[in-house]
Amino acid sequence: MWPNREMPSHSSPAQYVILLLDLISQQGADPSLILKNTSFERSGIQAMGARVSESDLQQMLNNANEISGDKVLGLHLGEKLNPSAHAVLGQAFLTCESLGLVIELFMKYYQILSPTLEVKYYQNNNRCYLQPINSGALSDRFGYETFFSAVKNTLTAMLGGHELELAFEFNYSQPDYVDEYRRVLGDDLSFDAKVTQLSFDQKLLSLTLPTSNPALLALYEQECKRVLTDIESEQTVAEQTLRLLRKLEGHYPQMSQAAQLLNMSTRTYRRRLAEENFSFQQLLDTVRLEHVDYYLTKTNLPMFSIALNVGFNDFNLEKIGPEIENDK
Repeated sequence: MWPNREMPSHSSPAQYVILLLDLISQQGADPSLILKNTSFERSGIQAMGARVSESDLQQMLNNANEISGDKVLGLHLGEKLNPSAHAVLGQAFLTCESLGLVIELFMKYYQILSPTLEVKYYQNNNRCYLQPINSGALSDRFGYETFFSAVKNTLTAMLGGHELELAFEFNYSQPDYVDEYRRVLGDDLSFDAKVTQLSFDQKLLSLTLPTSNPALLALYEQECKRVLTDIESEQTVAEQTLRLLRKLEGHYPQMSQAAQLLNMSTRTYRRRLAEENFSFQQLLDTVRLEHVDYYLTKTNLPMFSIALNVGFNDFNLEKIGPEIENDK
């Protein structure tokens, strides 16, 4: 049904590149310049397969930002990302019965879109929140703009043009091009917030999709599983461990539990990590430091709250503070 092609580890759907090239072309720039210093610089996009490596995608995005002169390139790129842009996962979205199922599917398979993407989902006070922790090949403000614009555009397309009432919070000051934020995202914008996230009324989870097809959903989800398995099989045990720990923020497993979640015995798991010159404790400390660093630099949460979020007590959090500073 779908060709079982070899794919690069840390890769994203090639549709993203095609849409980026189209956007740059529409803006009057030379799209061939986007491929500079990538593996496609000589061969062109005709040599591109179904997926493109994260390193190539990052370079293309850097090139696009340099040549376009578009301050809100991320917002404009996100406007082009409809369900069909997200490859098999986008097709699966369209067959879901409800918005709630779309969110569930996204959280289960979003790393098909970018293996380094990290998103937190939670519910609080009758609202649902999506919080990008790591935007993968996208970084900081550009990444947030692309992610939020893409989410809104994708959801609007799935609902037949009906726009959801989404609220957006940004942990940075209002930019001078805020009018374009309003045009693309709507008026419910908050700047200088504690965290960057979008939210919507929990009642919207029950919204039904006009293209719902349970039989096709089962088929597409099976393919999502296959693609995700292929991506994970290209990762080292250490990479798989880091990915697992990042998704379990504040509820970190013990080594035996991590081994079980990765379908290995504890003994085999320890041996394979050692062969890669890592230990479980090293990886756990790395992820905890990442999460602490995120909360310290990207939010206004008090130290006590940060400590609880990442499983440290106050003493330990104070202790690792210098380590974070030394890493910068």
